[in-house]
Amino acid sequence: MDRIIEKREWTVKKVGYLAVGVLFLAFITYLLFFRDNASKLYVDIHDVTITTVLQDKFQEFIPIDGVVYPKETYFIDAIQGGSVEAIFATDGDMVKKGDTLLKLLNTSMELSYMEQETRMLAEINNLQNTALSLEQNKYIRQKEIVTLEYEIDKAKREFARKVQLYNQGVISEKEFEDAERDNEFTTRQLNISLKLQRLDSLSRESQRADIELSLGRMHDNIRLLRKNMENAYVKAPADGKLSSFNLKIGETKSVGVHLGQIDVPNDFRLEAQVDERYISRVFIGQEAAFDYGGQTYDLYVDKIYTDVTNGSFRVDLFFTDDKAPKAIKRGQTIQVKLKFSSETEAVVIKRGGFFQETGGNWIFVVDPSGDFAVRRNIKINRQNTRFYEVLEGIEPGEQVVISRYDSFRDKEKLIFK
Repeated sequence: MDRIIEKREWTVKKVGYLAVGVLFLAFITYLLFFRDNASKLYVDIHDVTITTVLQDKFQEFIPIDGVVYPKETYFIDAIQGGSVEAIFATDGDMVKKGDTLLKLLNTSMELSYMEQETRMLAEINNLQNTALSLEQNKYIRQKEIVTLEYEIDKAKREFARKVQLYNQGVISEKEFEDAERDNEFTTRQLNISLKLQRLDSLSRESQRADIELSLGRMHDNIRLLRKNMENAYVKAPADGKLSSFNLKIGETKSVGVHLGQIDVPNDFRLEAQVDERYISRVFIGQEAAFDYGGQTYDLYVDKIYTDVTNGSFRVDLFFTDDKAPKAIKRGQTIQVKLKFSSETEAVVIKRGGFFQETGGNWIFVVDPSGDFAVRRNIKINRQNTRFYEVLEGIEPGEQVVISRYDSFRDKEKLIFK
């Protein structure tokens, strides 16, 4: 007798297909939602530089090279031209103000000065003779006045006697009239002489003032001529050390040429070139410092030369309280830290090559396990020669990769091996 065989709905084959489908769906779900899709790169941990983020003191500064110069320098220039006739000092000597350093010979100029001096002395002599004549005329006029006064007194006395005699009828009318005319004549003469004396006095004072002014100018010109002649002897303008003074007998030096200089010893300044990018951030009184012989020396910006040449501008730095190292020498180059801020607490990381690739906008942060590092956005603010100041994105104690990112700048994860 036949028996009905029931058909099975879940065969081994169907179960196998279903299992494969479930596994495939799970795999797709993993790929879409659970797999780490970040672009990875396997790197040798010894090929990268890892440093720890710190909470430390930070100060913004830039390094600049300062060249040592004397704080005060007096230049020696030829006031008049000529050939070097004699040298009385050598380069490196310590000299005193007024010491004669060399003698310049200019025969034609000396002859010209002597001729001018002779003419001026002759003119002075003429002016002095004129002044003497004016003084003599003054006394001649006074002598005339005295004589006229005597004659008036004499005429008045004679006229008074004539009046008495005429009233007594002793003399004639003619004698009386003659005596009256003599008295009036001498009186008018005296009045005229007094007026002339006043005019002569005014003219004499005016001429005397002109003569004195001319004499003063002549004497000034003679002093200037003699001083110019003395300029043939070049003298030290100040106490100090003679430098750049390299001359030879017979050399010809024209007017205004630089002969040397005198440096005031033990008093220095620094000249430094600063990148033009910082021209708006450098100011008078700005602080700077450098280390020398195990000691830190403080400076400040005393002068700023705003002319930009080859991408930089010049500043002069003076030592605070004039405390400069005793061992430094003129012309020596010293690296100085030009400060842009005071020391403050900040989150910092060491400088590294990563900055060239990232611009300080992101960095690879090492996972606490140490097995990998992931890319993270950060914000870098100020910097100096050792550190970057980080405003946000990482915390003190975390570790970051600071070496160059040339080969993995487009990756998001570094797996160490």
